[in-house]
Amino acid sequence: MQQNDDNATKHDAQDDRVKQDQRFVNEHNVQTKEEREKEKNGIDNGNAIDNGNAIDNGHDRTTWKKWTAETFDDLNLKDDLLRGIFGYGFENPSVIQQQGIPPMLDGHDTIAQAQSGTGKTACFTISALQHVETDVKGCQALILAPTRELAGQINGICHALGSYMDGLEVHACVGGSNVRDDIARLRRGVHVVVGTPGRVYHMIKDGVLRLDKCKMFCLDEADEMLSTGFKDQIYDIFKFLPENIQVGLFSATMPSEILEISERFMRDPVRILLKRDKLTLEGIKQFYVRVDEEHKLATICDLYKDLVITQCVIFASTRRKVNWLTDEMERQGHTVSAMHGDMDQTERNLVLREFRTGSSRVLIATDLLARGIDVQGVSLVINFDLPPNRENYIHRIGRSGRFGRKGVAINFISRRDVSYVKDIESFYETEILELPEDITGLLS
Repeated sequence: MQQNDDNATKHDAQDDRVKQDQRFVNEHNVQTKEEREKEKNGIDNGNAIDNGNAIDNGHDRTTWKKWTAETFDDLNLKDDLLRGIFGYGFENPSVIQQQGIPPMLDGHDTIAQAQSGTGKTACFTISALQHVETDVKGCQALILAPTRELAGQINGICHALGSYMDGLEVHACVGGSNVRDDIARLRRGVHVVVGTPGRVYHMIKDGVLRLDKCKMFCLDEADEMLSTGFKDQIYDIFKFLPENIQVGLFSATMPSEILEISERFMRDPVRILLKRDKLTLEGIKQFYVRVDEEHKLATICDLYKDLVITQCVIFASTRRKVNWLTDEMERQGHTVSAMHGDMDQTERNLVLREFRTGSSRVLIATDLLARGIDVQGVSLVINFDLPPNRENYIHRIGRSGRFGRKGVAINFISRRDVSYVKDIESFYETEILELPEDITGLLS
């Protein structure tokens, strides 16, 4: 009887989600997938896609080759923005920037998936800044990220790229910061808001952040943002956006279910999606160490002398495990730092700043750090515990080998993890080798 009740509850929850999604579609007059297919089969709406130039990942998605730009000059950007781009250190756009920026500049909804460390953030920050009119007061671009750290990083990039744009106002609106400061800053007027969903929705609901002049809405780490934990908040925010809002989704992974959800609020998006076997980062060597749970601590301590050659991130499965591993390694005389979601924002900022500057060389973290955080010096990632899903594996190892640098990923696996590792190898068409005894040559 209990099992029947549980099944009924699950069905009710599924029905509620379906009804909620349908209400969202109705409220925003968004076409369903079936309606769009009928339209495409009938009348050409002027937004036809050249199927011959598709980047296919098994979802039959497409993009236009004619939208690529080999140099930043080819993009016809504002002079002040171009100065900021070159001042930031960019010389030529990366592949994802060549393909992802042009459709955003021309006002098309865009879904872009590319390897970690290839410059996805610049796709939507450059596009947003190009669309901003600094003489118009009000939020014109809203960018959301799943963590405060990633939002802060994007905010910093916006400030740097827009440093020559006279009058530009960019603000990070994230949880853990002073609400009164957010209110005061937003009421003075900002052009670009970068934030986390909870705080941004709070400001919208209270009437502090007005979106009637917003032109662009971007989600970084879109697969995470449209997952169960964030989806309802994103829907709530979307209700306040103008009907003609331009939407951009960016991530290293785009599961098919996320693409299906995106179709509910995007209009004929340009899709730039990599094949599955292209997702593992070139330049990152992947290894495993067969070790039982009770011997993991001894193994990581044995590796410590090699870890401090470079900067290293160690991923553990839970906050409790992060704290335990940090305490145990410090007890044995090893210098490490830790970061997870239970820490207050000031402490998290300090830890990340010390790690970025190289003051701290070994950082133990939960998956909070797996998505989008860019620390240039990291060349080694250790999965003390394997991630809960295949997508997070890519995000984790992507913390090393940023922007074409060499990197190493080491996975601690027990006997029960062997089949999961084989599944990862098969899914991404990659190879994870047994770690050699001498690893100093791998990290030098």
